[in-house]
Amino acid sequence: MLPQLGLKGSRDPQQVNDRLQYHPTTYEFYTDTSDFTTEGYQELYDAVQYIQSKGVQNVVIHHPMAYGKFHTDLVAPEQQFPQLYRFIEKSTEQLIRLATDLNVQCLVHGSYAKETPLFIAHYPSLTAAKDTVFKRLDRFAEMGQDHIMFENSISSIFCYGDEQSEEEILAHHYRLAFDTSHCFIYSHGSNRQLQASLTNLKPDVVHYHLVDSMGLTHDSLPLGTGKIDWAAALPLLNQNATSIYEINLKNNDDCREQIQSHHYLMQLVQ
Repeated sequence: MLPQLGLKGSRDPQQVNDRLQYHPTTYEFYTDTSDFTTEGYQELYDAVQYIQSKGVQNVVIHHPMAYGKFHTDLVAPEQQFPQLYRFIEKSTEQLIRLATDLNVQCLVHGSYAKETPLFIAHYPSLTAAKDTVFKRLDRFAEMGQDHIMFENSISSIFCYGDEQSEEEILAHHYRLAFDTSHCFIYSHGSNRQLQASLTNLKPDVVHYHLVDSMGLTHDSLPLGTGKIDWAAALPLLNQNATSIYEINLKNNDDCREQIQSHHYLMQLVQ
């Protein structure tokens, strides 16, 4: 597979123009709660159209990661966390509407990790918590159809790297986003498990977050600086899927670490 250039940034004009100078095939928007005010939503809508007008073929909009002090974790129960629950509902509906209007993609996390144990504690069991999440995902999948995808976490609620969990996910026929570092971390740094997961889920994956890791914590490293075996992983990617480099940047207005990661993969191919 010849790696495509996929970059990530916000709707901020400085970040958008920084990424556009490299002529990416795919642009993924980072969003936060400000993008879901009336004014912010219109600016996000306009930014998507601007990106499209510059010839970017594929656009993905990442659901906001946080609301207040909590991650936007789908397992958060409505009764105990009503504001968080309603924000997730409303913002997902807004994203689906935008994605449908402009023929782009939106991405929602199946789970996070930091507060997940706190949320799970409000359920009678882990199974009950997972069932609630899958019902919510089913509803979002029905709403979004071919414009929505779901990303893996390092929590057991929605993870790749465990065969039983993967089979449960595959049974729902979701369109999947695959974060390589999340799977690698969940697998405790096992390239064998990462490669098995890439192979098992390949037909259902529509988008990749290509990011390296040491396999211990959520470190979001440039490719080639962690412990993922990219030479072995690259042939296992779905060639029909899009991808971006989701790397921690020293300066969010300068995507050089994403570009360096792309050069690393291109050298592997060559």
